[in-house]
Amino acid sequence: MKKIAPPHWLSGVLTTSLVLAGLAGAGMVQAKTFKWTSAGEISTWDIHSQNNALQNGLHAAVYESLVYYNSRTFKVEPLLATSWSLVTPSQMRMSLRKGVKFHDGSDFTADDAVYSLTRAMSKTSNFTPYVTGFDRIVKVDSHTIDIFTKGPNPVLLRQMTELRMMSKAWAEKNNSVEPKDLKNVAQETFANRNAMGTGPFVLKQWVPDQRMVFAKNPSWWGKMEGNVTEIIYTPIRSEATRIAALLTGEVDLVLDPSPSDLTRLRNSPNLTVVDGAENRTIFLGMDQHRDELPGSNVKGKNPLKDLKVRKALYQAIDINTIQRVTMRGLSQPTGALVASQVDGWTEGVNKRFPFSVDEAKSLMNQAGYPNGFEVDFACPNNRYINDEEICQAITAMWAKIGVKAKLRTLPLVTYFPMIQRNEASIYMLGWGVPTFDALYSLQSLTRTVGTGGDGNYNVGRYTNQRMDYIVDRIKTEIDFPVRNRLMTEGLQLSNDTVSHIPLHNQIIPWAMKKNIEVVHRADNRLDWRLIKVN
Repeated sequence: MKKIAPPHWLSGVLTTSLVLAGLAGAGMVQAKTFKWTSAGEISTWDIHSQNNALQNGLHAAVYESLVYYNSRTFKVEPLLATSWSLVTPSQMRMSLRKGVKFHDGSDFTADDAVYSLTRAMSKTSNFTPYVTGFDRIVKVDSHTIDIFTKGPNPVLLRQMTELRMMSKAWAEKNNSVEPKDLKNVAQETFANRNAMGTGPFVLKQWVPDQRMVFAKNPSWWGKMEGNVTEIIYTPIRSEATRIAALLTGEVDLVLDPSPSDLTRLRNSPNLTVVDGAENRTIFLGMDQHRDELPGSNVKGKNPLKDLKVRKALYQAIDINTIQRVTMRGLSQPTGALVASQVDGWTEGVNKRFPFSVDEAKSLMNQAGYPNGFEVDFACPNNRYINDEEICQAITAMWAKIGVKAKLRTLPLVTYFPMIQRNEASIYMLGWGVPTFDALYSLQSLTRTVGTGGDGNYNVGRYTNQRMDYIVDRIKTEIDFPVRNRLMTEGLQLSNDTVSHIPLHNQIIPWAMKKNIEVVHRADNRLDWRLIKVN
C-alpha cells in the first residue's frame, strides 16, 4: 500500500490510500501514481449534462463510448462496440463487446447502450450536437443495437466518440434517469456527483475545487499500455502556484502552463514541454436577439444587431498584439470559426478583416454611435490559455473606439451555465470540433436555436435563413466534395455577417517531468490508457 503525501496547497486534506491489486509473477505490481493539474474544475459527473473538453476528457477515464479516436492517428476505432455496418443508409447495426463489466460488477448490455444514447437525446442533455440526425435506438439482441437516423449521416461514427455509456439499472436506482439540467441550480441528481462506468479507472473521490482521485479498474476488459494505477487531479487556478507545484515535484504534469513561464520550463533540466496546435478556436459571441441590452446606456435598441457595429468591434481588435504580447506566440490568429484540421476550412475563410481603429471608428459613426456605448462583456478566468488577460486587452482596444465594455470574469463552473441562460451581451467561448467536421460548429454556433442540437451553443441567438438552409443540407449530404463546399460556404457566411468575432486557435503546451510519457492530442486531452511514469 502506498500513501501519497498531500501537496502543500491542500494542507489538512488527507489523500486516500489505495490498495492496488494485481500480481506480476509472485510479486505485487509497483504502484504508479500520476498527479496532474490545470486551472479548471468540472461542474458535474453526469455524462450528458455539460459539454466541454476538460470535463469530457475526465469523464473518459471512467465512462467509455462505443467507439473512440486512436490517440496517435485520430482514426475511429472500436471500444465498447466491436464492429458496425450499414443495413441501409439510415440504419447502422453495432455489435457490442461481450464480457464488459460496469464498476459495480454488472454486465454491460444492449439495454445500457440504448438507454445511454437515448438519454443523450433528452431535452436536458447538452450532447445533442452528437446525436444530430438520430431518430431512434433499437435493441436487436443482448449485444446488438441498431441506430436509425433521419437520413444518411456521414459523420455518425465521429459523433459517437463522445457518447459515453451509463448503466441503465444504476441510473434508475439512483434517480438519474434524465441528465441534470445545469441551468437549474436547484435540481440535484446522484449522477451529478457520482460516477459508475466501464472505464479503465474508477472515481474514488471528488472534492470540488480541491481534487479528484481515480484508481485503476482491476476488472477492465482492455489492455493498458501505460503503467498508471492511480490518478490524482488537482485544479489550481493560480498560474504561479501550478508552476510551483510542477517545479517542486508535487505534480507530474501541468496541462496549461502560462506562456510567460514556458522559457523557464523549457530550460529546466528536469522538465519536458511538448506543444501542438489544438483543434479549438477562441472567439467572441454577441447578443443579436434582445431589443435592448441589459446594463447598456443605449435604450430602446440593441447595437449588436447592427452588422456595422459587430464589424467595428472585430476590426478594433489588434489580434497580432494579442498573439505577441498576451499569448507569447502560443496562438494562431484566425478568421474562421474552425481550425485548419476541420473539414470545410480553407485559406479563404481563414482571412481576417484587417485591424484598423480608423475603419472601426468610421463604422461606429455610420451605425449612429460616434461616441460608442456601454456594454456587458463576460469571460471565463480559468478555461482557456490567458482567457482573462485576452479579455482585458480587448476591453482596452475597444475603449479606443468609444466602446466601454464592462468586463466581468467567472470560473468555468458558473460561467457556462450563465451564458447558456443568455445572460451575457458579449461573451468569450472556445470551441473544439471532436468530429473534425464543420457541421459540429455551424450547427451548434450559427444555426437558429431549435431542437436536436440546432443552436445548442448559439447563446447570442444569431439567426440567418441561408445559414439554416446550409446547415440542414450538410446534415445529410454524403457527397463529400459537395459537403465540403457547403461547409465552406457556411463558414464564409459566418464571416461576412460577423456571426461571431474569431480570435485565434490555441497552441497547447504541456509541461511535465522528464519521467512522464504521454501522447499529445489535438483535443488537449490525456489518454489515460497510455500514460507512463518511468
